[in-house]
Amino acid sequence: MHDIKSIRDNPDAFDAALKRRGLQPLSATLQAIDERRRAAILASEQAQARRNSASKEIGEAKKARDDARATALMTEVAELKTRMPQLEAEAKAADEELKKELEQIPNLPLDEVPDGADEHGNVEHHHYGAKRNYAFAPKPHFDLGEALGQMDFNAAAKLSGARFVVLKKGLARLERAIGQFFLDVHTGEHGYTEVNPPLLVRDDAMFGTAQLPKFREDQFSATSYRDNTEIMLEALNTAIEEARSDGIDAIEKPDEFRAYYSRSLKAVPSQEGHWLIPTAEVPLTNLVRESILDEKELPMRLTALTPCFRAEAGAAGRDTRGMIRQHQFTKVELVSITTPEESKNEHERMLSCAEEVLRRLGLHYRVMTLCTGDMGFASQKTYDIEVWMPGQGEGGAYREISSCSVCGDFQARRMDARYRGSDNKPRFVHTLNGSGTAVGRALIAVIENYQQADGSIAVPDVLLPYMGGLKVIERAG
Repeated sequence: MHDIKSIRDNPDAFDAALKRRGLQPLSATLQAIDERRRAAILASEQAQARRNSASKEIGEAKKARDDARATALMTEVAELKTRMPQLEAEAKAADEELKKELEQIPNLPLDEVPDGADEHGNVEHHHYGAKRNYAFAPKPHFDLGEALGQMDFNAAAKLSGARFVVLKKGLARLERAIGQFFLDVHTGEHGYTEVNPPLLVRDDAMFGTAQLPKFREDQFSATSYRDNTEIMLEALNTAIEEARSDGIDAIEKPDEFRAYYSRSLKAVPSQEGHWLIPTAEVPLTNLVRESILDEKELPMRLTALTPCFRAEAGAAGRDTRGMIRQHQFTKVELVSITTPEESKNEHERMLSCAEEVLRRLGLHYRVMTLCTGDMGFASQKTYDIEVWMPGQGEGGAYREISSCSVCGDFQARRMDARYRGSDNKPRFVHTLNGSGTAVGRALIAVIENYQQADGSIAVPDVLLPYMGGLKVIERAG
């Protein structure tokens, strides 16, 4: 979320940054909405101040026995009382209008991000290792997995539909081993704290990390029906509070209170909605939502190994075979909460942590700096790690296995996540997130890179301690 004050102070810079994102100028539109918002707020505040002042003057007029003045003031107060709800509603509506506009605008790219319209504008930052040479034509992971009898897409389709897989035996264990290996390195050597977060989150959490409202169609939702007793208790508590604020006691005036309860009962939702997390970035980052941290707690580095769920709404026709693009997949997420002064350094550190686990797996990859047209909505700058998969396409291909992004205070403003430094002034934190890495795609990379001529899969040395003595995955019998 952007700061409207910053936009007012630097409209040209804001529009120039939007242009780099391929967007039209918006500062004039936003400032016009903000002017209406501020005028509505001022009018509401002035009316409230005048009401308070006039109420005080009524007492003075009565004390001076000036009945005419007291009557005029009481008339004015009554008019203000009638008018104030409308003014407050106008101020609220203008505030919501501005918020709605701001929440649809992506983060602004850092100066060093290369300009470009799409993935063709991305720039290689560096690479590691080299492509392996094979004495045979490498096969794609789905052909290898199905031939081993340990990767079943048909069984998954019967259970859940397209873009799901059932892994069995050695491949199931290999995926588990990869996730455990990643976690052990990040927690044991890289200083990340392991977290086991909820997989279901509320709207506020998805808004905080910017999945909502813009990317609603990419998410999976879950709905639960609430118990009638729970609904009635919530309605009762709300009704008691509202009646009390109007000076009505539920016991002394049960007939009047019944109207409050009836109204509250209609307002209580009978269903409760949640979202399946598209990435553990959502719950991990939101752990600091609506809080003020001590600067001594920063940087806060968190990691989690979780299933992730994505609707892949815009992926029709792409990667329809295999595990590359699934509705459900496993990923190790890295999240950092830090100060503005350290966020760029933390970004480089996060990238090196994600790279390290791939290096130990002996996988060839390249790091790409994403251009302005290919960056994620919440990102200021993103590095993608693309691992070499020899079985992809004709002759192999690089496929994304990790994205590491620095978001500045963009998410922090949406979450109201701040920290207090030595000067005791609260400031917004900077947030970062990255895959450390996608476990499913790492499994694909291991299968394709470590395939043998007979279709078996050699287990990388660093994963042997997790495999229970299994060194080669091959078809049984």
